[in-house]
Amino acid sequence: MSRATANCVVLLNHASSVVQVSSLRKTAPWYCLAIVLAVIDQYSKTLAVEALAYGEQLFVTKYFNWTLLHNTGAAFSFLSDAGGWQNGFFCTIATAVSGYIIYWLYQTPGSARWQALALSLMLSGALGNLYDRLTRGYVIDFIQVHYQQYYWPAFNVADSAICVGAGILIATSLFSKPTNVDGNDGVKSNDPVKKD
Repeated sequence: MSRATANCVVLLNHASSVVQVSSLRKTAPWYCLAIVLAVIDQYSKTLAVEALAYGEQLFVTKYFNWTLLHNTGAAFSFLSDAGGWQNGFFCTIATAVSGYIIYWLYQTPGSARWQALALSLMLSGALGNLYDRLTRGYVIDFIQVHYQQYYWPAFNVADSAICVGAGILIATSLFSKPTNVDGNDGVKSNDPVKKD
């Protein structure tokens, strides 16, 4: 191998490690946010378990109650009475989705902060509910919103994070300019700019 080729290989290896370190520095705060929110979710569930009896409704306002429930299903208790197999199924899905979100967040450009926030929120929710499924076999729900006799299914902090994150992700995909990996909005760095 020639000296020039060896120098090129060393340079490429160094550039690759700089890109990886740069990507980790860029995404580390978003991963930390996801972990902090998942811990807050677990703490809130612990408080609910300690303070409420199962099924008890603790009045807060005329639209809002604390109510401890166990959800063995998915959103809106989907498959909650399926006989137990669904826990492994939902754990597998949550693990796969969490892995994909971790990868997607790693690939997100530094300038796409709203997208990174949305992914962090969704990751925290997925991890919080996955932890419940793995340790308890069900998800703890304790927030109940209602209007007169119409009740929204009970939910938790993790569910809220997933919904807010999904809303932000949808809004950013509909209303923001496309951002490339190099951070330029809608224009690649090596593309010539068209002049009229």
